[in-house]
Amino acid sequence: MFLSALALYIVGKVTESPKLFTEFGSHTAVLIVIWGIFVVEMIFRFFPAKFESMGCQKQFRNNYHPSHLADSLKPDKLPWWKTFTIATIWIGANSVIGVFHLLGFYDEGILYLLFLFYAVSDMICVLFFCPFHTLIMKNKCCTTCRIYNWDFPMMFTPLVFIPNLFTYSLVILSLALLAEWEILYKFYPQRFTENTNLSLKCANCTEKACQHKKQLQHYLKNYNAKHKDDFPSPAQEVRTNEKVLK
Repeated sequence: MFLSALALYIVGKVTESPKLFTEFGSHTAVLIVIWGIFVVEMIFRFFPAKFESMGCQKQFRNNYHPSHLADSLKPDKLPWWKTFTIATIWIGANSVIGVFHLLGFYDEGILYLLFLFYAVSDMICVLFFCPFHTLIMKNKCCTTCRIYNWDFPMMFTPLVFIPNLFTYSLVILSLALLAEWEILYKFYPQRFTENTNLSLKCANCTEKACQHKKQLQHYLKNYNAKHKDDFPSPAQEVRTNEKVLK
């Protein structure tokens, strides 16, 4: 979807036919298809589904399998300031993007492309690298991720600045999904943490999505070790120069 939209946007710019993409962003069948795909995905998230990831299903009662010490343990919850930091960064960055759009620096097409780019980035975060996980949350994996169901609201953030039926319906539905997630987290935190919910243990994981990240990290580690002499660090360069001078 992202590549198709990007191609359509570029063709519109090159041929000086802005309506080609403006219409895509307003009332054409292309947007209806994209809208329908995301609506169906979000509706499924509201209910337990075996084909969905445990990361976005752990909030439901039928996926809660308490450990034998669950009654005596407190859920090992993520500190509140970490989720607050993520929300602040995301809202702040996208607010800047929205303001630049309102000032006329770019058209609605860029915001649509950004929304679809976020959708692609969401898959990259699950399979390969997630900056929120690596830099801020430092949780074990996506299965235990505190903000797994934040993906749709974050994805649709750029659409807030494009007021129409299609965009706002996606935003409202995603916020309803976020509200369900946060309410269940408030009242049933034991379902969200590995120390109280056996469903989140590695031994009970059926996805093994983290293997993609481990394979990538292993590859990069081997690659860096193999090519470490190709790109010497500044310190190594200084030592080399000193040897040459001697």
